[in-house]
Amino acid sequence: MDFSEPFDPRPADGVDASLVPRRTLRTGAKIPCIGLGTFGNDRFTPEEIARSVLGALSVGYRFIDCAAVYGNEPQIGEALRCAMHNGIAREELFISSKLWNDRHAPADVLPALKQSLADLGLDFLDMYFIHWPFPNTHAPGAAHDSRSPDARPYIHADYMATYRELEKAVDEGLIRHIGVSNTTIPKLNLLLADARIKPAANQMEMHPTFAQTGFLEYLKARDVAAIAYCPIGSPGRPKRDTDPSDVEAMTHPAVVAVAEAHGVHPALACVKWAVQRGQIPIPSSIHRAKYLANLKAAVSDPLTDAEMARIAEADCGSRLIKGQVFLWPGAASWKDLWDMDGVIAK
Repeated sequence: MDFSEPFDPRPADGVDASLVPRRTLRTGAKIPCIGLGTFGNDRFTPEEIARSVLGALSVGYRFIDCAAVYGNEPQIGEALRCAMHNGIAREELFISSKLWNDRHAPADVLPALKQSLADLGLDFLDMYFIHWPFPNTHAPGAAHDSRSPDARPYIHADYMATYRELEKAVDEGLIRHIGVSNTTIPKLNLLLADARIKPAANQMEMHPTFAQTGFLEYLKARDVAAIAYCPIGSPGRPKRDTDPSDVEAMTHPAVVAVAEAHGVHPALACVKWAVQRGQIPIPSSIHRAKYLANLKAAVSDPLTDAEMARIAEADCGSRLIKGQVFLWPGAASWKDLWDMDGVIAK
């Protein structure tokens, strides 16, 4: 991949990375209050995503959220090498990746991690997530009604066997923190009781029409950071994750009204709201104007208490990423993935 264009680590219109607020993780380590997501959703090539990473690093981002299943880590690795070659120190960066569902077997965990490290060109990851809490997988581009005959419900003993391998990876210095993703309070209750090294973060869908306020307070009380994907409502999400009942955050009247009061796009009101309530949003875009605007929104012109309360009115429990493709034979509906009655579905 050719990164022959000049790389300016501090353009005049960028944000000084040292001025981006950081959250403190349970270890005392710091993580920026906003990151760049790298899920291309089959709409963008790995090269386009990698260029957005390089551009985002140029304008002041220091947290890049990756995943093996996104299929772009080798290209992102080239972008990271270019940035570090041009003056951005590894110590400034917070880089995360994720273990995909087909690598949950204990013997597969460390090889999968080491492959991501090799692809990204790094000696360690700041955080490594278990992408989903079960080993259910699907073919790329699968329809919403696609089901793997090998899919199964959450089995805590199996999950802990996977998690123990990540604890070993912390011991070996391959990762600094363990993260979990797409999990639920009942599952986290089990994990927090059994883990030797507690998870530092949970990555989860959060936006104004799906605020998960109770879950956020649960995480804060247990010193687990909430990293928010789809923070503006993911209008470009895969078609399999759309439903006529979905309520989009950026078109909700409360969000629109607050955005108009600040003279910004509704997406930026969502970003401001996310940062101010204590979650860490990871919006994604390949367009410089958009990812720079997201970063600036996170560090300037905050919302008032009244505006925060106004956006809170938008919450209607509208989950957009339902995850139907991960259902197991015999599951009643996508709601079983999320333990919506407070009990782990079997």
